[in-house]
Amino acid sequence: MKNSINYSYEALKKFCTDAFLKFGFNKDECDIIVDVLLTSDLYGIESHGMQRLVRYHKGIEKGLIKIDAKPEIVFETPVSAVIEGNDGMGQLLGHKAMSLAIEKAKKTGMAIVSVRNSNHYGIAGYYAKMACNEGLIGMSMTNSEAIMVPTFARKAMLGSNPIAIAMPAEPYDFFFDASTTVVTRGKLEIYNKLDKPLPDMWALDKEGKKSSDASDVLKNIVAKAGGGIMPLGGETEQSGSHKGYGYGMLCEIFCSILSMGLTSNHTHIGGKGGTCHGFIAIDPAVFGDAGAIKEHLSTFLQELREAPKADGQDRIYTHGEKEVFAYKDRMENGIDVNIGTVAEMVDLCKYLDMDIKTYLGEEAEQLTLQKSSYDM
Repeated sequence: MKNSINYSYEALKKFCTDAFLKFGFNKDECDIIVDVLLTSDLYGIESHGMQRLVRYHKGIEKGLIKIDAKPEIVFETPVSAVIEGNDGMGQLLGHKAMSLAIEKAKKTGMAIVSVRNSNHYGIAGYYAKMACNEGLIGMSMTNSEAIMVPTFARKAMLGSNPIAIAMPAEPYDFFFDASTTVVTRGKLEIYNKLDKPLPDMWALDKEGKKSSDASDVLKNIVAKAGGGIMPLGGETEQSGSHKGYGYGMLCEIFCSILSMGLTSNHTHIGGKGGTCHGFIAIDPAVFGDAGAIKEHLSTFLQELREAPKADGQDRIYTHGEKEVFAYKDRMENGIDVNIGTVAEMVDLCKYLDMDIKTYLGEEAEQLTLQKSSYDM
């Protein structure tokens, strides 16, 4: 059996839009959700693209995600705001919050907006790029269900807690988006679908020992039985574990602490998501000539690309370049979707009464569900 099926961007956009319409979102809401979702796949971040559909389906089905949620601004100043998400769709709350931060930053120079009681919002970098596209410095971060095992612990207490920053530059914007864990939960889900052993420095079992079993680690995370994913730097101070742990705490402060929301270890308990996000927008003009600042960054990025290469290497990338190339390639040549994810899409078609052949093609129609994360 093939490992993946290739779909055009337009085919996946049609499938996702119609699926979220059937869930009950309106067209404008679907456009935002689908754009966040497919931007991840176009950037080559498979862990947060189509393969996350099953998570949203289950979240809606279980009531964690409330389709008719109405967000409220519960605290506000000219440079800040706290949004109560009321268990809404993360992408919609993220888009609303960063839009508000951008609006405030254009008036005051900078702004911070924190969100509580949300859900998974996709890639953090999407929202940082929203501000960047408006000529601003954008930052975005989120906590999540506890999957990070702190240094010297054996139980997950923090989320993957990614931090993303984007800033205008030529010819490619600076764009950094990374979890503060070694990898994200989504990466483990992909390894589980492929039935591949995890690399040695990724995860711990419930006894706090290294584990290569993706299925077992994922089940322990869901059951909150112990174990999880290591912080950036692995499990020892010698390898820098305390740094990833600390970065995860910085994210937690801007997300759950400022918003008075749920910290990662209290999310996803008792039928509630409770995810929290943080968004920052800064106008470079508060530091001087915005054009000159952009040129200064562009010069440094080019100097990085032109630095002496290590043996056997012919290129140095700056953050954001690979996403630009991946986007162009996938728009022209289509997106390869993991066969396990396609199986989940087939299940979703059945659940929503969508014709499998029309949306996913004959190959998917013939697909028998071998392994799915629906039972995770």
